[in-house]
Amino acid sequence: MTTVVVAILVGLPALAFALWPFLRPRGGGALLALPPTPREQLLEEKRSVLRALREVEFEHESGHVSAADYRELRARYEGEAATILTALDRLGPEPEAVASKDAPRERRRSGWRNPLAIGATALALVGFGVALGAGLVQHTAPDPSADLPMAGSRPLAPAPEAGPTRPAAGEAPRALSPEILKGMLGAARESLFAGRYSEAIAAYQAVLKRDPKNVDATTHLGLIVAIGGHADSALETFERALALDPNYPPALLYRGQVLYEAKRDAPGAIASWEKFLTVSPPGEDRERVARLIADAKAGRPPK
Repeated sequence: MTTVVVAILVGLPALAFALWPFLRPRGGGALLALPPTPREQLLEEKRSVLRALREVEFEHESGHVSAADYRELRARYEGEAATILTALDRLGPEPEAVASKDAPRERRRSGWRNPLAIGATALALVGFGVALGAGLVQHTAPDPSADLPMAGSRPLAPAPEAGPTRPAAGEAPRALSPEILKGMLGAARESLFAGRYSEAIAAYQAVLKRDPKNVDATTHLGLIVAIGGHADSALETFERALALDPNYPPALLYRGQVLYEAKRDAPGAIASWEKFLTVSPPGEDRERVARLIADAKAGRPPK
């Protein structure tokens, strides 16, 4: 009789848990749904922005969005993508204990909420509960003939040694596709020339985190440093950019301007600008630099 009572007390709750996924109303939502983590929210925002970029491009190619509206929308979405990537970088790498490299996170978090998985697990729990109840009834009374040690007389098993931990730095961020990289650089440059320097710095740093040898991002970070009045640091940054690409025209142009206007080094500025003329295509920048060289050679002060 006691066995039946224990089996009912243990088995009925487990049976109800097993049958609940099949009896609950449709559309009632996932059982025991977990709230999204900050990383998952950012990844969902990233997917939404990339989807919006594809839709805007499709609408533009279809003739439903004008060129001006397309440029404005694309710049806005690319700026949002740069901000989201910067926020993901600040979160650091995802812990390996939470997400393995072999399966998507959403599938791992939602698989245990599948009704079939819950039902199979809970049915096994029913059987275990019945067996446990019967065992408790049969073996609750102590056997006086058994030579049992007193409580606490046996030493505890030693705790297992902790295994090696992974470094906090984790793996390097994955490289960006050429399209996303181009969009991030365009959004960063738009923020720079609009005077939104903090946005531009964040975007350029996000690029350099994935592409440390990106000469465009390095050069324009140097320009922002120069605008802030730090001529020596700006020149060091331009030198790093020119070490990556000795013929990169913007780095030669900005380096000459800082040398001429901030350091009063006319010969150094002239040398940088003359090299700019040899590697840059014809255009307004080339004509303006030619005038700057003439002013520097004539000893005229910077305008």
